[in-house]
Formats: sequence, C-alpha cells, structure tokens
Amino acid sequence: MASKGMFFKGEQTAQVEMMTGVLRRTLGHGAQMLLAEFTLAAGSEVPMHSHHHDQVGYVVSGSMELTIQDEARTCEEGDSYYIPGDAPHEAVVAEGAVVIDVFCPPREDYLDS
Repeated sequence: MASKGMFFKGEQTAQVEMMTGVLRRTLGHGAQMLLAEFTLAAGSEVPMHSHHHDQVGYVVSGSMELTIQDEARTCEEGDSYYIPGDAPHEAVVAEGAVVIDVFCPPREDYLDS
C-alpha cells in the first residue's frame, strides 16, 4: 500500500539557485534522510562550510576538487564521498558537474522544493 510522499517526480521539482553556478533540486525526503541533485557550473565554488548532517555523495558527471577537513581530492564521474556531520568542506568545480547527495538527518533548509 503506497502512501502520500513515497514517490517524487523529478521534472516537477524546481531547481533552486543556491549561489552563482550552483543549482539544487530536492529529489525526495523522509523522516530520516533527504536526496538532492546538484548541478554545478564550470568554475563555480561552494565555499568552506559545515552542517550537523552526515552527507554521502556520488559524482554523476564532470569533476570537482572536494576538500573535507584538510584532505583534498579530485572527484570525477563515478566517484563517491562521505562527509561526517560538522566536518568543514568545500568544492571547486573544474568542469561542469552533476552530483547526487544524501543528507541524514534531512536538511530542513532544503525542504523548500
């Protein structure tokens, strides 16, 4: 038996411009996690920040330099990463990228779409 809120239509979910060159689409969420898609333009940057949510990501396409705490790596198509809650992290996008992230618990500030 399906209940309301178990299925989400991607094309009906608006992209939100978080900052220049960084678009987010909240794809689905429940009580314990949230799934988001990020479209990152070449040359865009997500500045150093942290949040209490654990974050697991997968690079669908493109590449970016991801720094988690004081460790930096180039993440390319097919790579994944884990960012513990409260860990400072930033991204510099070398070429356009699409990234899928899961946040646990859900990011309350991402529930706008």
